[in-house]
Amino acid sequence: MSSARKEDEYYTYEDYYSWDDGLRWELIYGKAYAMSPAASRRHQEISGELFSQLHEFLRGHSCKVYHAPFDVRLNADTDDDTVVQPDIVIVCDPSKLNDRGCAGVPDMVVEILSPSSIRMDKHIKFEAYKKAGVLEYWIVDPESNLLDAYILNNGDYIAQSYSDSDDNVPVHVLEGCSINLVDVFGV
Repeated sequence: MSSARKEDEYYTYEDYYSWDDGLRWELIYGKAYAMSPAASRRHQEISGELFSQLHEFLRGHSCKVYHAPFDVRLNADTDDDTVVQPDIVIVCDPSKLNDRGCAGVPDMVVEILSPSSIRMDKHIKFEAYKKAGVLEYWIVDPESNLLDAYILNNGDYIAQSYSDSDDNVPVHVLEGCSINLVDVFGV
């Protein structure tokens, strides 16, 4: 199936799951978006360090952390037309997990910016995560060593920015958890 056709039609998870064109796609309200090629080395290092810190904290807890590629179906119980693959996702409700990924709204999502993903992560996915009810959304900028944390409050995100000079960033959905940004950006 050509990307031009995908961009002009409405799709559901059933369509998405049947694609075998060797490309990675995301759906936002039925619209297909081709994902960028492999992430940069710095992107991978930051992702790995964030994942490592979260994974270590969650050892022995009921919440689980996953890294891309991992399908998250934000509206699996209704239209089932939004499937994203965040860089990192935390799910605390095991009933949302299946062999294909997360069928429901995760507790936290982390997206690490790349030049080709800025519009998608800061606008399109931002609105989709907010509308779906993702409690905590982090956008990490490897170019400027900044992390913007968005905490859902009464249906709107409240933003807090952190830089590589900030030692620790609290993870609001995980009581007692904080991420050491010096280690994240110093990789």
